[in-house]
Amino acid sequence: MTENRLSNRVGRDSFAGYRRPDGRLGIRNRVLVLPSVICSHVVAEEIAARSPGAVAAPHDHGCGQLGADAEQTERTLVGLAGNPNVAGTVVVGLGCETVRSDVVAAAVDECGLPVRELTIQDAGGTDACADRGVAAVADLRESAAAQEPAEVDDSTATADEPAATLGDLTVGVVVDDLADSTRRHAHPLVAELVERVAAAGGRVVVAGNERFAAHPDETRALVGDAAADRLLDAADRPARATRVGTEAAAQGFEAATGFIGDAPVAGVAAYGERVGDGDAAGEGGVTLLDAPSRVEEAATGLAAAGAHLVLHVTGQGTPAGHPIVPVVKLSGDADTLAAVPGDIDLDAREADADDLESLLLAVADGDRTCAEQHGLAEFAIARAGPST
Repeated sequence: MTENRLSNRVGRDSFAGYRRPDGRLGIRNRVLVLPSVICSHVVAEEIAARSPGAVAAPHDHGCGQLGADAEQTERTLVGLAGNPNVAGTVVVGLGCETVRSDVVAAAVDECGLPVRELTIQDAGGTDACADRGVAAVADLRESAAAQEPAEVDDSTATADEPAATLGDLTVGVVVDDLADSTRRHAHPLVAELVERVAAAGGRVVVAGNERFAAHPDETRALVGDAAADRLLDAADRPARATRVGTEAAAQGFEAATGFIGDAPVAGVAAYGERVGDGDAAGEGGVTLLDAPSRVEEAATGLAAAGAHLVLHVTGQGTPAGHPIVPVVKLSGDADTLAAVPGDIDLDAREADADDLESLLLAVADGDRTCAEQHGLAEFAIARAGPST
C-alpha cells in the first residue's frame, strides 16, 4: 500500500498551491468556522457541514478561563485564522463568553486577513446564527474563488512566480513517543528531512516541550537562556504526555531530540504564536514550539504557528488528523504498521529521505493523507494553567 502510493510521487520536486492576497502560499483552500467558546461549537459545526469547502474547529475552551490560560486560547484562535491554508474565517460566539468572538475577529482583521463575526445571541438564536454563518462562509468562498491554484510547477515558472518547492513550506513536526523503533528508524529519516527543508530556506516548527524541559542545560546551550526560559517551565504546567518527559530524561538529550538533526535552531515560539511574529523566529531553520507531544494539542499549536502540514511520527499509530493542516503519519514500528497499515502514510523502515520529501511535496500538491481520507479532524488546544 505504501509502495503504491509512493510510486506516483517519486521525483516530485514542486507543487501548486493557493496564493493569498498578502503573498502567502497555502496548500489547502478552506474557510475556517471558528467557535470562540464551547457554547458555540455545535453551531460552528453545523455551519461547516452546510458549507462546501468549510471546516470547523470545535473545542471546549473560551468560558471560565483566566489570565494566561484565556490569553493562550485567544492567541491560538487568532493564529489558526492566520494559517496559510485558511482562505477566510467566520468566528462564531455566544455573546457572553470570556474569549469573545468580536475580540478574536478584530485581532484577525488587524492582521489583514478575511474574517466575519457573529454571535448566537445577536443573531436571534441557534437556527438564525447557523443561517447567517452559512451566508458568511459563502461570501468568503466567493472572495477566495479568485485565488486559483498558483502556476508554480517547473513548466510554468517565471521570474515573478517561481516554482514552489520544499523551501516554500513550513513543516510542523511532532514525535509522540521515544520507542526504540522510533529512534532507530524514524529519527534519522526525519532529521535528514528537517535539514533539507532548512537548507532550502523553508521552516520547520517542532513540538514537544517535555523533551527540552527534561534537559535544561542542553536546551540553554542550544537556544540561549532567554529562549530556553520559555520552554523550561513545562514541568510546572498541567500534567500531559508525562511518559515522554520521563523517557526523555532517562534516555538523554540526543536520543530525545535526534529527529532535529543538525539544522540550525532559530528560536522558540509560544503556543498559539505565529512563527515570524513577536519573539518567534521568522527566518528559515528550526523553531521550537512550546507545545506538548500529544498530537491533538501539538497539531493545533503547529497550525497556529503557520505550518502548512504536520509530520507526525508515531510508534503507537495514533490516527488523529486536523481540520486545518494535513497530518502525515510516519512509523517505524513493525507491530503498528501491521495493525493499522491504512492509517500510516509511510513506513520508516523501508523509506529514505527522498521518499519522505516526495511524499510531503505530493501532499502539498493536493494528495490526501490517510487521516484526510478517513475524515479525521481532531482538534484540541493546550491549557496554559488551571482556570475556573
